[in-house]
Parts: sequence; structure tokens; C-alpha cells
Amino acid sequence: MTSIDQSHRKSWIKRHGVSLIAFIAIAAYVVFVEAVWGWGMVLREWQALGLSTVLLALSLLVSTSLVRAWRIYDYFPRQTAGRFTALFHLAQVHNLLNILLPFRSGETSFPLLMRSEFSVPLLSGTSALLVMRLLDLHALLAAAGLGLVVGKPQPQVWGMAWLLFLILPLIGFALKRPALVFARARFSGRVLKMVEGVEAGLPAHKAAFFRAWAMTIVTWGTKVLVFAWVLSLMQVTPLSAAFGGALGGELSSVLPFHAPAGVGTYPAGIVAGAAALGAGVQDMDGLAKAAVNLHLIVIVSALLSAALSLALHAVFPSPARKL
Repeated sequence: MTSIDQSHRKSWIKRHGVSLIAFIAIAAYVVFVEAVWGWGMVLREWQALGLSTVLLALSLLVSTSLVRAWRIYDYFPRQTAGRFTALFHLAQVHNLLNILLPFRSGETSFPLLMRSEFSVPLLSGTSALLVMRLLDLHALLAAAGLGLVVGKPQPQVWGMAWLLFLILPLIGFALKRPALVFARARFSGRVLKMVEGVEAGLPAHKAAFFRAWAMTIVTWGTKVLVFAWVLSLMQVTPLSAAFGGALGGELSSVLPFHAPAGVGTYPAGIVAGAAALGAGVQDMDGLAKAAVNLHLIVIVSALLSAALSLALHAVFPSPARKL
């Protein structure tokens, strides 16, 4: 092989590296689902639930992946301008790796991919990911807290505590400026460069922060409502238990002991959340079955989002990145 051929091959891999990862991840998921559950069993369960119901749930979940990608697009407007399909593609690869790999190790792919595809420095990509994950966790905990407050004997007191928790992101953003001023005055040299790198990954102003926060609420509000609706259709009652199951599964996925593809840990989170908010423990088999079925819907929605990103990236290719 000549040096020209080698250079051409490296250039092709560099241009299509994210797509290659996506193809490999999708294939791995397809094989994984067949090995663990079998696609025949999955389709039979969905027929019992109603294919139209499953398709609607999948469509809504895929739509949240577009909102999440737009949150990143809005977060880095200069680096991603005019390249939404490439960013959506990258976000779905990151999501697949995050679900597939254990202990949340897939998170490390985000700053690496952002540096490779959009020339975002590692520190900036990492700090942006941390902010977005904190907003995600806050939205989930706020939703879970609301469910707990409703059932408390003194809702006014607990409601005030919940409202205080709800505005924590605002307090955190307000502290950003004085914290950065303190850091600039205290540090110099390499440490100061690190501080500046972290700052570049934080929301630049209030409008950017509020947009990121609003898109987080839309994303998680939609997901939790869809999950609770599906669980209630699978006889997870009362409605509070269905919401508890939806929140429990998602909370398990953001914790560091997340298993590969969430096998075991995600359904266990659904069962625990549903039981905590009133699900009948006498029908644990039915509850476990509903949890596994919802988990399968989550996995397939991730696959569909990745497939959609590949299709959009092929039909509406983004301009080549600026070097």
C-alpha cells in the first residue's frame, strides 16, 4: 500500500469515524437484544400492548433525542453552526455508547467526539457535559420530589422545600460569575488556563442557561410522561406507582452502577420506584414483566434515534468541519 493510499484511508476513517461507531453500536444492540430476549418475544409483547401504542411511545421518545441534540447545538452555537445533522448523529452515538457500556463509562466519549468533530476543547466539552448532566439529574429529582410532596401530611412545608430545590440551578448559575472572578484572581499559569477552559463550557449568559434548562424540562417531562403512560397500560397501578417506576428506571440509568445496556439495573429501578409509590407487591411478576417491556422500548428508541441520525446525516450531509 502506497503512502497516498494510506493517507486516503486515514482520511476516510477520520471523515466517517462516527458513522462507523454508530453502525457497530447498532449491530451490537441488535445482536444483544436477540441473545438476551429474542426479537420474536419482543414483538409478541408489543402486540399484546398494542403496536399503535408502542409506535406512538417510540415516536415521542425519538423526538426527545432531537430536543437533546438541539440543546447541545444551542450550547455551542459557534462550533456547531450549520451542522445540526452531524451533531445529532454524534449525540446518538454518545447515547448508544452510554447505554451499552457499564458504570457510565460511555460518558467519556462525548468530549472526545466533540473535540474530534467540532474542535471543542476537552475541558470545555467535559464541563458542558457536567452542566447538562446536573440539569438532567435535577429535573429527575425534582419530578420525584413532587411525587413525594403530594403524599406528605404537611404539603405546605414540603412544598416550600421542593420549590427551594427547584430553583437550585438558578442559584448555581448566579454563583458562576463570582466563582470565576475568585478563580482568576487566585490562580495563574496552567491552572488559570484550565479555569478558562471550564468557563468556555458553561452557559455564557442567562438566556443560554434558560434555554438549556427549558429543553431539559421538555425532554424529561416528555420521557417521564410516556414511561408512566406505558406502565399504566401494563397494569402498573395506581398512577403514582407508574410515575414512580418511570422515575426509578431513569434514576438508575444516571447512577454509576449502571449495568451494560441497563440489563437488570434499569428494570430493578422501575420496580423499586413503582413499589415505593404504591404498586402492589403481591403481583411482583407482573411488575417485573412491565419493567422489562418498558426497558426494551427504551433500548429500541435509542436504536431508532441512531438509525434516524444516520439517515439524516446521509440525506442532509452537514458541511465539512472547519480545521
